Amino acid sequence: MFTGIIEHEGKIESLELKPDGGRVTIHAPSVAPLLAVSKSIAVNGCCLTVVALDKKRFSADLSRETIQKTSFGAKTAGLKRGSRVNLEQPITAASELGGHFVLGHVDTTGRVTDLRCEGENWWFGVEVSEDFARYIVPKGSITIDGISLTVARWNANTRVAEIAVIPYTYEHTNIRDRKPGDAVNLEGDVLGKYVERYLDARKETRSETHANLTIEKLVAQGF
Repeated sequence: MFTGIIEHEGKIESLELKPDGGRVTIHAPSVAPLLAVSKSIAVNGCCLTVVALDKKRFSADLSRETIQKTSFGAKTAGLKRGSRVNLEQPITAASELGGHFVLGHVDTTGRVTDLRCEGENWWFGVEVSEDFARYIVPKGSITIDGISLTVARWNANTRVAEIAVIPYTYEHTNIRDRKPGDAVNLEGDVLGKYVERYLDARKETRSETHANLTIEKLVAQGF
């Protein structure tokens, strides 16, 4: 589990993609000495397992599912050699929960619509898919490329979420590299997903109960 507070950055040294999987190697001298083989790390919000490392870089295998669901496999404006990536180590029991609960399980990708300066801050727009739009809540949390952010504006017609980005976030994450059309990883707030699943389960139970009602059963029960 992560918080979406980015503390390290790295650059992709190599990205090998095959139909059934792949491998990524990331140059990250600030965090590589802190890692260990078999441990997890979030790369642009995608939880990966370290399979090899030295003092300056680490490698992780990519499953077919990861390639299909994340910007690692995006056919246009996705990740490639030289791309800057956001890195976060998993939280510990003593970690400060400064962002929100992030699992590192990317739901889908979105597309950057714009990145514009307004005074000292920035407006960052991302278009999301119709399926993911139900997880967008104005003033609610969203994870974009592993960064815990707050939705400041939401246009349901265009499905564009706008994020107000402060100078620190802009300077210490790969948001500063983003251009219109770029693919970004999206993860919805897990709390909203549990609420959605609970309501769906209640709806299914209610439908099954109603489907089993008959005139004979009602009469037998005194109705």
